[in-house]
Amino acid sequence: MRRRRWAGIKKYPYFRRPVKAAAGPGSVKMADCIRVPLPLLLLCVLSAVQPLPGDNSNMARLTGNSDNPPNPAGGPGPAPGNPAAPDRSPGGGASLPRRRTAGWKLAEEAVCREDLTRLCPKHSWNNNLAVLECLQDKKEETEIAAECNHLLWNYKLNLTTDPKFESVAVEVCKTTISEDVHSQGEVIACLEKGLVREAEEQLGAHAIKDDCKKAIMRVAELSSDDFHLDRYLYFACREDRERFCENTLAGEGRVYKCLFNHKFEEAMSERCREALTTRQKLIAQDYKVSYSLAKACKSDLRKYRCSVDSNMPRAREARLSYLLLCLESAVHRGRVVSGECQGEMMDYRRMLMEDFSLSPEIVLHCRSEIEGHCSGLHRKGRTLHCLMRVGRGDMGAIDPNCQRALQTLIQEADPGADYRIDRALNEACESVIQTACKHIRNGDPMILSCLMEHLYTEKMVEDCEHRLLELQYFIARDWKLDPILYKKCQGDAARLCHTHGWNETSEMMPPGAIFSCLYRHAYRSVEQGRRLSRDCKVEVQRILHQRALDVKLDPELQRRCMIDLGKWCSEKTEAGQELECLQDHLEDLVSECRDVVGNLTELESEDIQIEALLMRACEPVIQTHCHEVADNQIDTGDLMECLVQNKHQKEMNEKCAVGVTHFQLIQIKDFRFSYKFKTACKEDVLKLCPNIKKKVDVVICLSTTVRNDTLQEVKEQRVSVKCRKQLRVEEVEMSEDIRLEPELYDSCKQDISRLCQNVAYGNAQVIECLKENKRQLTSRCHQRIFKLQEVEMVDPELDYQLMRVCKNMIRRFCTESEGKNVLQCLKQNKNSEVMDPKCKQMITKRQITQNTDYRLNPVLRKACKADIPKFCQSILNKATADSELEGQVISCLKLKYADQRLSSDCEDQIQVILQESALDYRLDPQLQIHCTQEISRLCPEEAAAQEQTGQVEECLKVNLLKIKQEGCKKEVLNMLKESKADIFVDPVLHTACALDIKHHCAAIPPGRGRQMSCLMEALQDKRVRLQPECKKRLQDRIDMWSYAAKVAPAEGFSDLAMQVMTSPSKNYILTMIGAGVAVLFMMGLLCGRFTKRVTQELKDR
Repeated sequence: MRRRRWAGIKKYPYFRRPVKAAAGPGSVKMADCIRVPLPLLLLCVLSAVQPLPGDNSNMARLTGNSDNPPNPAGGPGPAPGNPAAPDRSPGGGASLPRRRTAGWKLAEEAVCREDLTRLCPKHSWNNNLAVLECLQDKKEETEIAAECNHLLWNYKLNLTTDPKFESVAVEVCKTTISEDVHSQGEVIACLEKGLVREAEEQLGAHAIKDDCKKAIMRVAELSSDDFHLDRYLYFACREDRERFCENTLAGEGRVYKCLFNHKFEEAMSERCREALTTRQKLIAQDYKVSYSLAKACKSDLRKYRCSVDSNMPRAREARLSYLLLCLESAVHRGRVVSGECQGEMMDYRRMLMEDFSLSPEIVLHCRSEIEGHCSGLHRKGRTLHCLMRVGRGDMGAIDPNCQRALQTLIQEADPGADYRIDRALNEACESVIQTACKHIRNGDPMILSCLMEHLYTEKMVEDCEHRLLELQYFIARDWKLDPILYKKCQGDAARLCHTHGWNETSEMMPPGAIFSCLYRHAYRSVEQGRRLSRDCKVEVQRILHQRALDVKLDPELQRRCMIDLGKWCSEKTEAGQELECLQDHLEDLVSECRDVVGNLTELESEDIQIEALLMRACEPVIQTHCHEVADNQIDTGDLMECLVQNKHQKEMNEKCAVGVTHFQLIQIKDFRFSYKFKTACKEDVLKLCPNIKKKVDVVICLSTTVRNDTLQEVKEQRVSVKCRKQLRVEEVEMSEDIRLEPELYDSCKQDISRLCQNVAYGNAQVIECLKENKRQLTSRCHQRIFKLQEVEMVDPELDYQLMRVCKNMIRRFCTESEGKNVLQCLKQNKNSEVMDPKCKQMITKRQITQNTDYRLNPVLRKACKADIPKFCQSILNKATADSELEGQVISCLKLKYADQRLSSDCEDQIQVILQESALDYRLDPQLQIHCTQEISRLCPEEAAAQEQTGQVEECLKVNLLKIKQEGCKKEVLNMLKESKADIFVDPVLHTACALDIKHHCAAIPPGRGRQMSCLMEALQDKRVRLQPECKKRLQDRIDMWSYAAKVAPAEGFSDLAMQVMTSPSKNYILTMIGAGVAVLFMMGLLCGRFTKRVTQELKDR
């Protein structure tokens, strides 16, 4: 549709010189001559001296002498083309007759007839406004007579005296204007306000007929080029014009624009501000009311067909919002829109953001929100930002219609393309932009992105933070409002998400749906297909990283989780806490919320940089230990894995550690949340562990499968190699924090609060605390800890504390050992001079644990597989599956070792245990249980020394007669019995007699009491001289054994034989035994003959 253009006369150069002169009533002031066409300057000056002659009708009409009667030509007015003529003397001689003859036509004026005939179609001649429209449009393309231009200007100036305006004004404006309805443009001003009130559906608004509406808007268009033509605004803003726009030339809407720019200045008068606002509201209803905008964008509107939509009503098509949306769409699609037009659009977009009242939908639908929350904040966009804050939910609920109106306004103003459009944001964030974003060109869309990257940092100020989040909330609900994202992803969105054009919306498409679609495709693998282009993926990741800072910037998440946020997370108000809260309560969420939180968490597992706050907190660790992974643009879970592995480095701060642990805790809820594990084991899970969702259960399922396959020595493992490798990583990570094993944690919560309340989580410290207090644990927790220890002993790599404390020693001694043999290797090197003391202490702890139950010693269990049920079945019958036997089975095997009844493999393992426990009494659980009090009473110094040299055992042996507790006495006697079987079991004796063994018993192999017997024979042989210490220790042992024989008589033939062999009267005893055997033999011979004879006699009968 062809656009009309109204303009004043600009053919003559302007002459401006302020003149001050007194003028009486009916005269024209000299100051009225400011800014007049040069040829008419003399006319204005002469009129100040004497009235102009009135015999020339045309001149009379042009000069507008008030003494002249009304002329049918109807055109008298101020000096034609002189916009300033009425400036100073609204009531002087330059005023025009107020009434015209009803049938007067512009087409009948001789000064315009030639131009009219040449330029305008004949059917329009009878309509003055149609003639005016035609001549105004053609004026820019061809020359129009100066006198005709003057006449047109005067006609526009006096157009408001048309009777049809007065008839409407009587009804619409009867309470707002004076009896003299002709006073300085108040009629048309009042009608314009009535038009605005009707559009805003204000109370008391009168209905105005469509024809009248069109006429009012057309008058506003006619005055769009020169503010003098809007009489009400002109008189309201004369002083403000001189104050703010003194150097701005009139014409082409320049004064309007200047006044618009100063509308919210403190010095601006309220009456002028009100008049300007009314005009801006008219511009919002019809963009042609802005001369500069209509002129600058005329060709672009035609080029991009923004005014030829036959399906759209003319009223909507003319709205400023439609023009902005149409041309913004062209810009976003990469089309060329003239710089002049873009500049005008920028001004009016800023205007919409500064004053909410220019949007009738906001005024209509947001009244209660404005009155309740945002009153008194009208200026500089503050009210609009207040409404945005209400829309975010920060200040209570908002009416859906108000929310939609706000979203529409943001789309119209498009502040995402240039932050300067949002004056409130610009002023609040100026300091941040100057410091954090100074490297970005002013007005670049990346400024908003830069501000988001510095959200919650030291450089961000609170006011900027609020304004930024308020704006981003609405930008996040329409992906097109991020111009960089739209530019890079519009093709992908059309291909994958079935989007419409930039300014086309679908009511069926929920807010944020397009971006949700894009980010779901952003992380697809090559095999899955339908992936985003590289440039689009980068932008999607950028926005994901930024919006993860606030759950309200994810429309889909907020919409689906509104109830759960209120139910579970109402107290979580700090940055990032709401999403963490939802993740913590994942099992409790409603299904649709759980799905969207799960999807987002799954994305985080692949690209942890989405967690921007966590990345900032972990910056020192990343730079020191994970920089290579972080620099890789393709993050497949490696960065989080690196952070977990370095969780206890010195660079790790509390915030980072808490964030990493939280993510680990979230991962255990669903194996999909661990990207690397999901990728490596997805097929194995579907095949071996279907219907299992929790990660910890999946890990247990797969681990059990691997363990069973290994024990059964199957040819081909059911779990794939890549899954087994990642499974190992997951198992080790889970062992680091008891909270990562929910069943164990739930079982031991009470015990942790009772026994380990001051122990920090992480580094398996809580688990270690529970192990050390195992005897005080509740039954349920005790069972879980036992099961855990059983797994760790089979696979020491899962023993986090052991692997951490002995890390360097493992590298030194056990590089060639398999993972399952690490503890065995460490035990063998425990007494090495270079062994780290902390590691040695940890090895001792694990040895103590192993000796409490044969099931915790897989090597012993395997070696004594046949011996245990053969000799210790009575103990097994009393045992339970989940509790320790407190060393009873091992004690049983020790006694059988002394009787020399064990198999060779089992004997070797028991010998090792005997040697170890002989050096450290703590490795003998039964001794420790029964003799704790006696050790404290009889051997406090030896126990305090904690030297693993067997001194505590020696002290108990020496003080055997002083031991009061029968249980302890029995254990010491068992030690004495065991020491007879092998001298290695008696470290004190072995140390004292080491040289004698070397000299006298070197040829005798150890074991089965052979070397002990050798030393006893040497002791009795007076030809052999033993070392004094060895001789003394041997004599002590003989005395102890003698006492033991009295206190604890032999329980079997083996015990009896051992006592005889170790007795000092061994030869005498053996001689007497031999003699007895000989006597029995002789008696047998004699008795045998007698028996045979009797038998024969019986047979003869």
